[in-house]
Amino acid sequence: MKDKTNFWIVFLFLAPALSAILFFFIVPVISAFLISFTDFDIYTLGDFRRLRFIGFKNYVKLFEDELFYKALLNTFYFVFVGGPLSILVSLSTALLLNSQLVKFKKIFRTIYFLPVVTTIVAVAIVWRYLYHPRFGILNYILSIFGINPIDWLGDPIYAMPAIIILAVWKNFGYNMILFIAGLQNIPSELYEAAELDGASSWFKFKSITLPLLAPTTFFTSIMTMIGYFQLFAEPYVMTQGGPLNSTLSIVLYMYQEGFRWWNMGYSVSIAFVLFVIILIGTLIQFRYEKRIHY
Repeated sequence: MKDKTNFWIVFLFLAPALSAILFFFIVPVISAFLISFTDFDIYTLGDFRRLRFIGFKNYVKLFEDELFYKALLNTFYFVFVGGPLSILVSLSTALLLNSQLVKFKKIFRTIYFLPVVTTIVAVAIVWRYLYHPRFGILNYILSIFGINPIDWLGDPIYAMPAIIILAVWKNFGYNMILFIAGLQNIPSELYEAAELDGASSWFKFKSITLPLLAPTTFFTSIMTMIGYFQLFAEPYVMTQGGPLNSTLSIVLYMYQEGFRWWNMGYSVSIAFVLFVIILIGTLIQFRYEKRIHY
């Protein structure tokens, strides 16, 4: 009887949070999933009697859509190049700030973390001017070395690398803080013992730092992958998916279909395919992490 009373007391305290999760997460997700099997469009908004159940036609159309495959390829390019690069820059910066070589560490940590808390739209607008083919500072620096100006955002070859550089600069500070926290939790006695044995800096990094940073690296890898798969604001502000759809991402394509052309059912089907891709990527990383530890 007492356990039953405790259950209802706990449930009473959890009810507001559970209600919020139910009405603002579970119900919208289920509704969106159902919409993906309909032809929901702008006409349906005016008259719901126009809504028709069409089964898997949206998904069939999706896998026959060349533009979807283009967006998918661009997104994978962004994730598999930008993700590891972001982790590498974050780890390198954390190692540097955790060493005894740098003074005023707190100031540098704050400076490096500032882009993370800066609005992405403002950052993208500033970087768009930095990438300007005539007046941008990057081309000015290149001109000092006699290199011709590059149309960073207007050339299909350079547009995605330009966005990757921006994304890495914008996001590496968050992972840097996590890596610093992980480095500070490594017992200093391990490094002292390695030094007594005459171990080199590379050996200490390979045999002590990397293995003990594995949980932090695993967490940052998953969070970075999930975030990078949702690439949207950078190409939306800087290139609108161009040139020649070279920076069109899955989320940007979903936005265009849903809010430019009002193909809501088709747009939602793109969202659920992206969810499955992220889920598979996360499960693969969990499987790989277990193999490393066991």
